[in-house]
Amino acid sequence: MAATLTDDLRRALTAGRLGHLTTVDPDGSPQASVVWIGLDGDDIVAGHLMGGRKVRNIARDPRVTLTVEAEGANPVGMTNYVLVRGTARLVEGGAPELLQRLAEVYVGSGVKFPPFDDPPPGHVIHITAEHIGGVGPWAG
Repeated sequence: MAATLTDDLRRALTAGRLGHLTTVDPDGSPQASVVWIGLDGDDIVAGHLMGGRKVRNIARDPRVTLTVEAEGANPVGMTNYVLVRGTARLVEGGAPELLQRLAEVYVGSGVKFPPFDDPPPGHVIHITAEHIGGVGPWAG
């Protein structure tokens, strides 16, 4: 069942902080990648231009974990962070357009990303959050 993305959680996920996406390698070990993240409706999205390891892992096993450091801290001083466990699905194409949109947040206004002509269509990774945790107003 999909978890609810509250307004606080949506702000944390779109604040331009790097996501740490963990997928499952064929041998069952974790594989972590740093990714730019955004939202598409209730899905957390990340773009990938090539058919890399995280894309292959998701195609084989859609279970993922995503962590993102967030603004603020709890009363004892622990930095807020979001932890999402969920299911990913791959959508072919659209990665250059998503990465261009996210570059406005992560790099700055007016930047061209990817920084070359005719990038491959790649994949957009859509993550449906099934469990939300961490430290912050979204943690239950």
